Amino acid sequence: MTGEGPARSHGRLTISASAKPRSLMDEPPRVRGAWRAKIITLFPEAFPGTLGLSLTGRALELGLWAIETIDLRGFGEGRHRNVDDTPAGGGAGMVLRADVLDRALLAAAEGTPPDRAAWPVIALSPRGRRFDQAAARRLAGCAGVTLVCGRFEGIDQRVLDHHAIEELSLGDFVLTGGEIAAQALIDATVRLIPRVLGNQASTEEESFSAGLLEFPQYTKPAVWNGRAIPEVLLSGHHARIADWRRDMAERLTKERRPDLWRAYRAARDGDPVEDREL
Repeated sequence: MTGEGPARSHGRLTISASAKPRSLMDEPPRVRGAWRAKIITLFPEAFPGTLGLSLTGRALELGLWAIETIDLRGFGEGRHRNVDDTPAGGGAGMVLRADVLDRALLAAAEGTPPDRAAWPVIALSPRGRRFDQAAARRLAGCAGVTLVCGRFEGIDQRVLDHHAIEELSLGDFVLTGGEIAAQALIDATVRLIPRVLGNQASTEEESFSAGLLEFPQYTKPAVWNGRAIPEVLLSGHHARIADWRRDMAERLTKERRPDLWRAYRAARDGDPVEDREL
């Protein structure tokens, strides 16, 4: 005995998450160069969550993408593995410590490219830049991403600055933690990876892909509850159908998302405040 006490834990790193329980010796195959998500969280058991279902879950099992959780608690201070402390200057709540998160980030960085353009490090935060479809496409083109799931009142600014961590937000609301936001971000990104959806055309026609909301969709029966499918959709005239869908997408975008409509018009050299009739 040296009297120095037990060695500090280096944290628990889960090799990867699966849609169903399995041993570490029974990992699914991973496609070479598959997109990866590393998630620093106090709740690793929250993953894969809904990501393990349906098409994303199937793609996870096929090795088209992979997920690794890093338990932040394992990097905590003292006997109780504390990860937070009171905010400097006073105030309510607690703040994630810079030294604790730094250790977790260094562990997460192992085996990843240092270039942030190739492998972004992102904190899910309500004060971050709004996450959108363009951001999802950017992340899908990277080798992978490290996500920091915040808790409490936030993260010590020094570790955000030191590690050049990008902050992203799902919208103007506050969640109790970043785990749900991380799953949403991963889902939006993974579905853009080739072979995940199995129909690349569907990602090209859906909402936001062309800067517009998606047009209305219909299916059988042709008449339901006195409401009929628009006749043009049953005409078999592909050019007319395409025109109708574009017209409806523009109408919905203008009515429901004026911000998107202005950006859409400006990108096409139109008057961003033009209020033309649709």
